[in-house]
Amino acid sequence: MALVVSRGQVTGPRRLGLLPAEATSFVGRTAELAGIAALLETARMVTVVGPAGVGKTRLGLRAAALASDRFPDGVILADLAGIGDPELLGPTVAAALGLSGEDDAALGAALLDHLRGRKLLLILDTCEHLVDACAAFADTVLRAAPDVTLLATSRQPLDAQGEHAFPLLPLSAEEDAAELFAQRAAAVVPGFTVTAQNRADVVRLCQRLDGIPLAIEFAAVRLRALPLTELVGQLESGIRMLTVSRRGTSPRHQTLRAAVEWSYRLCTPAERALWERLSVFAGTFDVSGAEQVCADDALPQAQIVHSLVGLVDKSVVLRDAADPSRYRLISVLREYGADQLAEGVGPERFLGRLAARLVVMAREFDERFRGNPRPRDPWADGTETDQVAVFRGLDREYENLRAVLSYALGGQDAPAADLVTRWRLGAELAVRLSAYWQISGLLDEGRQWLGRVVDLFPGPATERAWALGARGRLATLQGDLASALADIGESIELAVAAGSDAKPAAARGYLYLNLALTFTGQYAEAMVAGETARQRLEACGYRIGVAGLEAQLAHLHQLTGHVDEAIACCERGFALLGKPGQTGGERWVTGYLYLVSGLALAMRPGHEQASATALCRALIAKHELDDVVGTAYAVEAFAWLAARREQYERTAWLIGAADQLWTRIGRRLSGVSHMEESRQHTLKAARKALGERRYAAAYAHGTGLSLDAVVRDAAGEAGEPAGQLSGDGDGAGGSAMAANAAASLLTRREREIAELVASGLSNREVATRLFISKRTVDAHVEHIFSKLEISSRVQLTVLLQEQSLRARTAWA
Repeated sequence: MALVVSRGQVTGPRRLGLLPAEATSFVGRTAELAGIAALLETARMVTVVGPAGVGKTRLGLRAAALASDRFPDGVILADLAGIGDPELLGPTVAAALGLSGEDDAALGAALLDHLRGRKLLLILDTCEHLVDACAAFADTVLRAAPDVTLLATSRQPLDAQGEHAFPLLPLSAEEDAAELFAQRAAAVVPGFTVTAQNRADVVRLCQRLDGIPLAIEFAAVRLRALPLTELVGQLESGIRMLTVSRRGTSPRHQTLRAAVEWSYRLCTPAERALWERLSVFAGTFDVSGAEQVCADDALPQAQIVHSLVGLVDKSVVLRDAADPSRYRLISVLREYGADQLAEGVGPERFLGRLAARLVVMAREFDERFRGNPRPRDPWADGTETDQVAVFRGLDREYENLRAVLSYALGGQDAPAADLVTRWRLGAELAVRLSAYWQISGLLDEGRQWLGRVVDLFPGPATERAWALGARGRLATLQGDLASALADIGESIELAVAAGSDAKPAAARGYLYLNLALTFTGQYAEAMVAGETARQRLEACGYRIGVAGLEAQLAHLHQLTGHVDEAIACCERGFALLGKPGQTGGERWVTGYLYLVSGLALAMRPGHEQASATALCRALIAKHELDDVVGTAYAVEAFAWLAARREQYERTAWLIGAADQLWTRIGRRLSGVSHMEESRQHTLKAARKALGERRYAAAYAHGTGLSLDAVVRDAAGEAGEPAGQLSGDGDGAGGSAMAANAAASLLTRREREIAELVASGLSNREVATRLFISKRTVDAHVEHIFSKLEISSRVQLTVLLQEQSLRARTAWA
């Protein structure tokens, strides 16, 4: 049997049975080729499954060519894209095998007779529209011809007996997708290469196209008419502009839209309706989100899961790689669904439902971070603290939040009454997210959304008061203090004038004013604002707010050199929040209390170790919460402490690590002059001690470190816990008891696993080391965390290091 070994992209008409020659280079997919090769060693049927344009045919043909030596009777390709009648499947395969002259009645028997006894690889390309027929055909062939191996490509599994589905995901935007674009672009614009100057644009383009090879190739063709920067800019507004066609290919791949329409026609009416409605999700979603947003009388909630499974099977909806409990539509499919929805019932009803869902989540988030914590959190899953869980739940909705805010705070495409309702929904969402913008380091974006609220409510509206206060808080953290004071001042005026309806807004306004005045150096005025804030926060029952005020007042005292007053404020803040396990997992304010405590203790001669312990706890709390601003302050503070200890190499790399975070935020140390002076003093000392070359090398080392590595180093540096702090409920004693628990509560096997986990090994690596299953290790780790009342590997590392230090001290 003749065989053509391929060397490039599949183009042109395919001669029956022969692998078509490749006209362009094959990019990436090394791991995928190895995976298919391994399957073909043992499995008799492999189906490459993936969404439209992801490169299933290309990969299948390349894998077949590489495996051809194992099939002495050849590799045969049966292209099924052009047939619509299942009855034509057999004749099409027979023609690929070179069989002819048989009538329909005898064709099946002749086909099986031909395959029986032959060792060959039969490729069934494009099976998704003939799933049942292909599954039946595969079952028959595998039973009748034991030496035949089948390799299929399809947008959904065939569910045939013995089938091994191989999911094909999009290309990595930073690597293979960028290389594919570079090669295809060079064919269109001679001399095009990816350089340091244009790489960011190429990666953005590939990300916008979700790493789909077909879309990337169509985009490269556009370079004939558009420069790269303009092409990327237009794609940000939508992929619909990729309307170019490619001649000489299968009709379903001649345009990007044709490839998508092919998938749409294969869906049931319920699947099409769900596809359209899911297009309102700009990011990932879970089952409950799909049910809440998409169900109605036409598509009952009971059908949502069934239809979602169907869309996943057809590779229309993909499971999110980072979180398998969530799903997503790739951009080209989402835009197609949005077009269909706009032509039908319209997106407003479903966008409104998505907005309502996100407002409920934002209220829960705001209550957890700004209001009073609850002892038991319905969001918690036993592995995360309450605030960590609620923040991460909201963070998973980030792209959806942006889409809803754009919808709710923009446009004039509705009756006036409906617009006001929508604007108020958007205003509440933007304000409730103020802590989210801060924790995520998205200060600029938060100010922009809050600015839209301010513009939409120009009068003495409560929404304006809330938005101005929140925007002023973010401006404070960015060091834009003039804008901050102006916003906060107007917010307080509006809230006070509104009376009882805006008491909470006024309370928060004075809390924000205290920090802004502190950062400007107006300490006396800041103290007055702080006392007013205390009275109003207590009247509103905002216990967390009062604890946050104590952290701010402690910072004020620390900046003015009043260490005892600063420590006393922190003690009061800790007392308000209570002991661990009784605060609903409070991390945000607790982290700041530890941070200011550490800065204050560093000012006491001989208390460097106590300072290190407090700063370590601050860093752990902020890192667990992914609080970019708080983590940046904590890493910076560790650098200053290292300089006090004359550990200048460490000082330099910690400064480098902190600067990576400050770059994300936009303004270092919130522009506070006193803190910037401390930083410059630290830098001067480190440069003088190390010299410029050693300092630059250490700084560069810090810029390349992961935050996990920085936290582990901090935990090792902290050593003994600080007896002066009672934020853990019992000061040093509480930490000592926690450390001793690692020895007294754990079994010998749990202790062994705990030490391996704390050393940095993953659960799978621990399982390999101990010759047990990963599932067993997972269960042990869960029990260890439960016994020690911790929620992270970092906390486990700290506990074991503290206990080890105590053991060494006792032995000495």
